Amino acid sequence: MEFLVDIELIWPPGGDPDLWVRLVAAETEAARDLAARGILKKLWRIPGTMKNVGIWQAANGTVLHEALSSLPFFPWLTITVRPLAAHPRDPQAGKPA
Repeated sequence: MEFLVDIELIWPPGGDPDLWVRLVAAETEAARDLAARGILKKLWRIPGTMKNVGIWQAANGTVLHEALSSLPFFPWLTITVRPLAAHPRDPQAGKPA
């Protein structure tokens, strides 16, 4: 099942800069792992913000929650999840990937 996931990072003013550096490195590794496992399919940055939007794939919402909550920045994230369903008039349907 595919999900459209919006993520906003809300880092506290005056947050620990050393923690920030460690979390950025850990987040990079977590994203690589999730992509290698086929969960994180595509990710875009929203220019000028601390937001991103991505296509995630998981068997169900519980599995997706486990993946999202494993992110090192999770305590500072605001996440919106939209389950996606096939559209009968999708112009990409039936085309090779």
